[in-house]
Amino acid sequence: MEPHTPPQPLAPVDYDQVQHQVYARGRALPATAVQQYMAVFGAHLPARRPLAGVDLGSGTGRFTPALAEAFGGPVFGVEPADGMRRTAEAEATHPQVTYLAGRAEAIPLADGVADFVLMFLSYHHVVDKPAAAREIARVLKPGGRLLLRSTFQERIPDHWWRGYFPRSWDVERAMFPTVAETQALFAAAGFHTQAVVQMELPFEGDLADAVARLKLRAVSTFEHMTEAELDEGFARLDADLARGAVVEKSTLGDFIVFASPAALQESAIA
Repeated sequence: MEPHTPPQPLAPVDYDQVQHQVYARGRALPATAVQQYMAVFGAHLPARRPLAGVDLGSGTGRFTPALAEAFGGPVFGVEPADGMRRTAEAEATHPQVTYLAGRAEAIPLADGVADFVLMFLSYHHVVDKPAAAREIARVLKPGGRLLLRSTFQERIPDHWWRGYFPRSWDVERAMFPTVAETQALFAAAGFHTQAVVQMELPFEGDLADAVARLKLRAVSTFEHMTEAELDEGFARLDADLARGAVVEKSTLGDFIVFASPAALQESAIA
């Protein structure tokens, strides 16, 4: 087998340009999907309540209030993009939620404040991943958990829209690390892999609405594609939608559960 050659890195996405204006609508999830995530996350967290958490790369806060509601809070949403954070502060409030300006490489919290950290589709945006791993270890309590929800290079999900934008496969292979690379990086910071979890994510809601939200281009993959590619893909999608030929289908989503070093002596989740 030939040695793995990582793809060339892509330019970072500036969420303060356009994305903050469309993300909350474009990437909205039905309540049932959020509840599904909370149930699966909860299965890998301590049973006691409350749990203090960090939503690292919290964006517009689509999960932050749900984390506080499910696990008791407090939950700190840490987000570097001012526009995304302002949207969260206006539209995703909860008594146990506080939004903070910060980056994964420099989390604005004291040592050992969190029972868990969630990174939900934000890890690939982090520039200095080793520094981020060390920071996450710092803010976690002994035995804390990192829930790393990400796409991985060898497990790109076949979204219902994928066939209309064929180069999106290559874009995402360049965007995302492999599972093994991610595990090795966090192991270097003292973390231990507890589980690699794959969830089935059913298609929910109205198809026409899903197409309308996709056209907002809140999927960061589209930031790395040409206008011609996107226009051609959306034209084909519109034509198929008009004749009822768009196929709704569930997709698979992956996350890795990491335990902080102190958790290695535990025989079970407390």
